[in-house]
Amino acid sequence: MYFVDTHTHIFLKEFDSDVHEVVRNATAAGVTRFCLPNIDLASIKRLHTLCDRYPEQCFPMMGLHPTTINRDFRKQLAGIENLFGERKYIAVGEIGIDLHWDKTFLNEQVEAFEMQLRWSIERDLPVSIHAREAFSEVFESIHKVGVDRLRGVFHSFGGSRREMEEIVRLQNFMIGVNGVVTYKNADFRDYLALFPLERVLLETDAPYLTPVPHRGKRNEPTYLPHIAEKLSEIYGLSLETVAEKTTDNALRLFGL
Repeated sequence: MYFVDTHTHIFLKEFDSDVHEVVRNATAAGVTRFCLPNIDLASIKRLHTLCDRYPEQCFPMMGLHPTTINRDFRKQLAGIENLFGERKYIAVGEIGIDLHWDKTFLNEQVEAFEMQLRWSIERDLPVSIHAREAFSEVFESIHKVGVDRLRGVFHSFGGSRREMEEIVRLQNFMIGVNGVVTYKNADFRDYLALFPLERVLLETDAPYLTPVPHRGKRNEPTYLPHIAEKLSEIYGLSLETVAEKTTDNALRLFGL
């Protein structure tokens, strides 16, 4: 029984002292591959270093996270876009729109998101989308750029039933489910089983969003099976079936 952590940030400083143990422990727990989304220009070196250290397990994405976008985002995007000609990436990510913390640069976020969506079409790559309190804006951009030519995942899904139903209609898109699904206040658990399991991915978003029973600790890929266990309960399927289907989904989407 094997798992893929489709969204994890184990290249961040929180793992500097023990990343080897983190990878080793996760592998022992059956988590054999890690998909690593970039954040900004400053994170690129860390991302590349870890992927070069574990080339059979760590697979990089490249993009600019929406919460890092400001007035000079075009300069940042130019530097990031050049990297696609230098090495292989499994996706354009982490990209999207985030209106939870700050709406100051909404227009810039939308423009940056749509630019990166176009990159994915040009390079035939999936996208890893961050949508926080911005589903309507994200949906609008996807339809504007080309819904039939885009594919990818809505990372860290926790939206409303209506938002989930909209993603169902985006037939080339999956959702990523992480430790939030184990929280008591995760309302989306009530309707998650309506979403086809053939379009669900597992993720940790480590070091964030640690699942129960480890909530309060630093998150890491070793805890991914707890998320699979909750999905097994929600879908009424065996843990083995959830592992097999979500792993197949990850391999298919990211071409691992």
